[in-house]
Amino acid sequence: MPDHVHLVAMGTSERSDVLRGLEDFKQLTGYWLKPRIPLFRWQKGFHDRILRANELGPAVRYVLDNPVRKQIVREWRDYRFIGAIGLDLETFLTDLVEL
Repeated sequence: MPDHVHLVAMGTSERSDVLRGLEDFKQLTGYWLKPRIPLFRWQKGFHDRILRANELGPAVRYVLDNPVRKQIVREWRDYRFIGAIGLDLETFLTDLVEL
């Protein structure tokens, strides 16, 4: 999105620290963006919530459909800033529909 970002982050072990990961993400991207977009600033905090297993699919779908709702693209696949690390979105959504 032009003015905000949606992330769905999930730890991969009991020792995962998702909060620390998001804080590091904001710090590192802030350092990278500052010389490129001098007026860029992350807001101080962020809205986070813990998802139950049955909420993961709707949350991912919400994030994917956000640029469609904002009429930036016709379908989520057309938005160039959508992606996933460690997850094939097409397979995830297909499996979600079959449940």
